[in-house]
Amino acid sequence: MSVIPRGPGATAWSPETVTTDPYNAETPTAALSEPLTPAGALFVRDHFGIPRAGPAAWRLRIDGAVRTPYTLATDELAALPHRELDVVLECAGNGRTLMTPTPPGLPWGRRAVGCARFAGVPFRLVAERAGIAPEAVEFVFTGADSGPVRGRPTAFERSLPLSAALHPDTLLATRLDGAPLTPEHGAPVRLVVPGRYAVADVKWLVGARAVTSPFEGVFQSEEYVYVDARGTAEGPVTALRVTSLITAPGPDEDLRRHRETVVRGRAWSGAGTPVRRVEVRTVPEDEPDHEQDGEPGGWREAELEAPSGPYAWTGWSFRWTPRSPGRYRVLARATDAHGETQPERPVWNAHGYGCNAVAAVDVMVV
Repeated sequence: MSVIPRGPGATAWSPETVTTDPYNAETPTAALSEPLTPAGALFVRDHFGIPRAGPAAWRLRIDGAVRTPYTLATDELAALPHRELDVVLECAGNGRTLMTPTPPGLPWGRRAVGCARFAGVPFRLVAERAGIAPEAVEFVFTGADSGPVRGRPTAFERSLPLSAALHPDTLLATRLDGAPLTPEHGAPVRLVVPGRYAVADVKWLVGARAVTSPFEGVFQSEEYVYVDARGTAEGPVTALRVTSLITAPGPDEDLRRHRETVVRGRAWSGAGTPVRRVEVRTVPEDEPDHEQDGEPGGWREAELEAPSGPYAWTGWSFRWTPRSPGRYRVLARATDAHGETQPERPVWNAHGYGCNAVAAVDVMVV
């Protein structure tokens, strides 16, 4: 195991450290404005430290409720058909610090997210070669990382129902942003499950076993589950919730009255569900019930860009010419094709997962 240092040599495009051992870091603000997040800027989530295993030593064991268990090596994986997908990667705890009271866990702001280009082999090609037993209901994926959880030695494991595990877009990914995976992003092979929170994307993958009953491991039934959720069904976190972020203007940025400002951002939802609408509202700090441009409620539609794929985020922009000086709060909310809209306030739960409240940034008009 090792820690990746982030010291004086870090740049505006380096992830911003949240914890050092294990290393966890948020995507820098500058990188969120890009359609695809550069690999070197993408947020990092690590529980136990980064295992070191080169491609030559890597093996994936496929076993459990299958007819022919076997072990897959790097050269065999490389010989199989590959796919490339642009995928929103978001930690389930993204935005946790916006909840009141703040739940325990990593103190993520709203930047434990990015949109990355992954290439790899559909897992179904590997699983079908083993011959999945009719009674199998899930695959449990095991990473090479492990450590103590509540005093118990624990491997990082997470399961997927067969419908998700065998989806043609669920990948054994070996490349990120056109280059081999780096250690902090799961090298040499990680799972990528588009449309789900990134806990499903098991890094440093070494095992995939078919099981005949739902998996109840630590990271499936104790961690990464909705507990004491207000208005949310309890159980494991799964699909991404519809969410947006504002990339410009930045917090506390000075804007000029009577001068047009372009408000920009990103929006996404889960399971390949497209974003259908993003709305923006600008509210003077001293007039929270202010009507924007004479419209009750003040929500106005932004212009949407075409996403680079079904699992990528959607860029959006909104032109705003402030008329009066003062401090303003700029708000943005997204709605997806299922009609789900971001709530005004975070929906609280005991572990702080799935925060998708309306995005907000405060600016000064002078």
